[in-house]
Amino acid sequence: MPLPEASHALSRVVWNPDAIRRGTRRVPEETPVAMSFNGSSYAVLMATPADLEDFAIGFALTEGIVSKPGEIAELEIVEVEDGIDCRMALVASADRALQARRRRMAGPVGCGLCGIETIAEAKRPVPRVGAEGFRLPAISVLDAMQGLAGHQPLHGETHAVHAAAFHTAERGIVLAREDVGRHNALDKLVGAMARNGEDASAGALAITSRVSVEMVQKAAVAGSPVLIAVSAPTALAVRTAVEAGITLLARARGSAFEVFTGAHRIEGLDTGDAPSEA
Repeated sequence: MPLPEASHALSRVVWNPDAIRRGTRRVPEETPVAMSFNGSSYAVLMATPADLEDFAIGFALTEGIVSKPGEIAELEIVEVEDGIDCRMALVASADRALQARRRRMAGPVGCGLCGIETIAEAKRPVPRVGAEGFRLPAISVLDAMQGLAGHQPLHGETHAVHAAAFHTAERGIVLAREDVGRHNALDKLVGAMARNGEDASAGALAITSRVSVEMVQKAAVAGSPVLIAVSAPTALAVRTAVEAGITLLARARGSAFEVFTGAHRIEGLDTGDAPSEA
């Protein structure tokens, strides 16, 4: 059975002070997607039904269920009543770790902090990113965000989805993924990078959303030294980026961006004589 289309053309009426027009607009699909491991459902997320293999692998990686794609022995995408089930079979060691984690859970899971019961777990320590020698030219930050626009076909159709991309100064946008959910778009990208053997420490992740703590956590698990966003970060996201050793760049749009952490990785950025804002 074919999976749902990623977008649909729907009729709508456009109003403005001069005229009323009828027509159609393409809108993205939003579908319940279950993440199941060894026959048990772990989480259900609302997502765009595209690049689901990438989504499943990226979710398993960023949630810490597996540490590498090889710990997923089998992956099957199955359309079920009212949704889609990403069914993954884990190798024995990963399954034992997941079962131990399940025994610590007493409540339901939720999106963004899936499988998390306590406040302490929600603010779990993040791995520290290495790549201390990595440098990114300042102009490449703007190139990443400008280049991302050309890798968003679904957004071009619908103007209603987020994107995440992997960028290097030498190769430009290497991979990009889209979804109605910003977390999902980043999970899809992480999964695509893992499946394609891309080294996250060799480039930057670029996202078309604000920076919440979960986005920084996912970038840290992926091993990316630089996270670039079009919108601003939360205070907790900045603190988490410091903890992870991630260079966090935000409000990257037009000809400017703001550096919140890790300025040493940005070539051409000398802040010594920069005036302070009033």
